[in-house]
Amino acid sequence: MATNPAPVVVWFRKDLRTDDNAALAAAAQTGRPVLPLYILEPVEAGTGPLGAAQRWWLHHALAALAKSLSGLGAPLVLRAGPADAALDTVIAESGADTIHWNRRHDPPGMAIDRKIKAVLKARSLVATSFAGQLLHDPTRLLTGEKKPFRVYTPFWKALERAGEPHEPIDPPARLIGFPGSVASDRLEDWHLAPERPDWAAPFHEVWTPGEAAARERLETFVDGALDGYAVDRDRPALHATSMLSPYLALGEISPARIWHATRGLDAPAGDLVHFRKELAWREFCYHLHFHFPALAEKNWNERFDAFPWEELGEVFTLWTRGLTGYPIVDAGMRQLWRHGWMHNRARMITASFLIKHLMIDWRHGETWFRDTLVDADAASNAANWQWVAGSGADASPFFRIFNPILQGEKFDPDGAYVRRFVPELENLDAAWIHKPFDAPQAALARAGVDLGKTYPKPLVDHGHARQRALAAYKSLKADGA
Repeated sequence: MATNPAPVVVWFRKDLRTDDNAALAAAAQTGRPVLPLYILEPVEAGTGPLGAAQRWWLHHALAALAKSLSGLGAPLVLRAGPADAALDTVIAESGADTIHWNRRHDPPGMAIDRKIKAVLKARSLVATSFAGQLLHDPTRLLTGEKKPFRVYTPFWKALERAGEPHEPIDPPARLIGFPGSVASDRLEDWHLAPERPDWAAPFHEVWTPGEAAARERLETFVDGALDGYAVDRDRPALHATSMLSPYLALGEISPARIWHATRGLDAPAGDLVHFRKELAWREFCYHLHFHFPALAEKNWNERFDAFPWEELGEVFTLWTRGLTGYPIVDAGMRQLWRHGWMHNRARMITASFLIKHLMIDWRHGETWFRDTLVDADAASNAANWQWVAGSGADASPFFRIFNPILQGEKFDPDGAYVRRFVPELENLDAAWIHKPFDAPQAALARAGVDLGKTYPKPLVDHGHARQRALAAYKSLKADGA
C-alpha cells in the first residue's frame, strides 16, 4: 500500500481510453488514489474539439469514458476553463501533489503543457508526461542530417528502421478512487451535442463513440475487411476501410493497439503493408505539424503564397451543400454533412474540385472540414489539404487535376455511392450516373431528373476549369514564385 494518501491526478485530453493509457497505468501502479480529470479548454486555446461535429463526438466519448472509469472505481471529474486554472482548483480541492498526462503533439497544446509543467515543478509538485499518442515521438525520427523529413517514403523507411512500437498496455484491473470531495461539472451543461435542432441525429446511423466501440470496430476490420484493403479502400460504396479515424482523433484507441492487432495476421502482405502505411501517413502528418506549426494557416511551399485564388462566394456554399452538379463530389459532401465523415477517396475528389475546379483557397476547405468532421485532426487536416493543393510536403502536383466524372466511373462504377447520398439520381442508369448533364433527355425523364430543378447543372465545365487552373499555375511559375 502507498504511504502517501494524496491522489494522483490523471489529466485526460485526446486520450479518452483506459486501454494503452500510459499515464493512467502509471497512476494505478502507485497504489494511491487516482483522480481522473478532463478539462474542456476554451475554444481559443485550440486544444479541444476542432468543430461542431467533433463536439458531438466528445460528448458521447466522455460519457463512455466516465462509465468505464466509474466501473474501475475512480469517477471522472469534469471542469471547463483554462487548463492551468482548472488544474490549480482541482489540486487545491484534492490535495494532489502528482499530475500525470499523455503528451499531445499539437503546437498549442505543447505550449500550454510546457508552461503548466514548469509552474507545477516550481511549486514542488510532480508533473509527469508519457508517450503513446503516436507510434514514435516526432522529435526522434529525423533524417541523417538531423532534419525533419519532407518526403513520405524516406519517413516510412525511417519508421520501419525504428522498430516495432511499444506493446500496448492493458487497462488497469481496478483503481483506487479519491475518497474526498471534488466538484465536477455536469456533462450535459457543456451543451456539446446539438439539441434543437439535433442535426447530428443521423450520425448514430454509423457511429458509436467510446473505446469499446473502437475495439469492436478494429476487430471487425482485421477479421474481414483487411483482406483486399489495398484495392477496395478506394471504393466509397464498400465497407472496406477501418473507419477508426474518429476514435484515433480523440484517443479512444491508440495507434499502437491498432498496429499490434495487425501482427501475425493471415492477410495478404500488400493489404497489411498498405494499411500500416496509412497509420504511418498519420504519423507523417504529425511530424510535419510538429516541425511546421503553421501548417493549417500557411503554405508549406511559400511559392504558393502568390497563387491567384478566386474570391469566396456562392460557389463555395454550393460546394458545402453538395450542389455542384458533379454527382461524386456531391455524394461526398452530403455524406460529410449526414454522418460527419467522408470516405478518403471522396475527400481527395471533393478537395481537388474546390481547389482546382473552383479555384478556392484550400484553407477555406480545411476550415469547413474541421467543423464538420467527427475525425477532425489539426495535423491530418492541414497536411492532407496542402497535399491536394500541391503546396504541401511531398504533395501531389498542382497540375494533377482529378476529373470528377472519371473518378466516379472508376471508383463507383455502378453508382451505388452516388445513389445513396444523392437520392434524386438513384433511378438514373449507371451509364449516366456520373455525368447526368450528358444524359439523353429520355434517360433523364425515365429517372425523374430535371436538370437545373431536381438536380443542379454543373457549376463549371470540367475542361474549362482544368485549363483555367493550369493557366493559373503556369502564371505562378512564370512569375518566379
